[in-house]
Amino acid sequence: QVQLVESGGGLVQAGGSLRLSCAASRRTYSTNTMGWFRQAPGKEREFVAAINRSTGNTLYTDSVKGRFTVSRDNAKNTVYLQMNSLKPEDTAVYYCAAAQQITSRVERIDYWGQGTQVTVSS
Repeated sequence: QVQLVESGGGLVQAGGSLRLSCAASRRTYSTNTMGWFRQAPGKEREFVAAINRSTGNTLYTDSVKGRFTVSRDNAKNTVYLQMNSLKPEDTAVYYCAAAQQITSRVERIDYWGQGTQVTVSS
């Protein structure tokens, strides 16, 4: 079993920045890729960004390209999401996710974090 622990959420004004962190309890094949999904009230959980921890390859949803950056520190088993130029529509609970292969599909995720709230005020 792998535990993912997120931190870094909070309240920020539009145009501001936040950095989320996600620490994995151990490294396994199921944490070969790690990333982020988000879920706004009344909406389905959606993919945000992911990174392959070995190759550094990344994947982003179109709405965050150029504003968000996903990165990793393998020595710390930690993945980060740097969020810049935040918009009110970015408001959601952000979930860390781990999977064997990089994916944007909820059903292919092996492990989830508990979620951290990000609120962007206008």
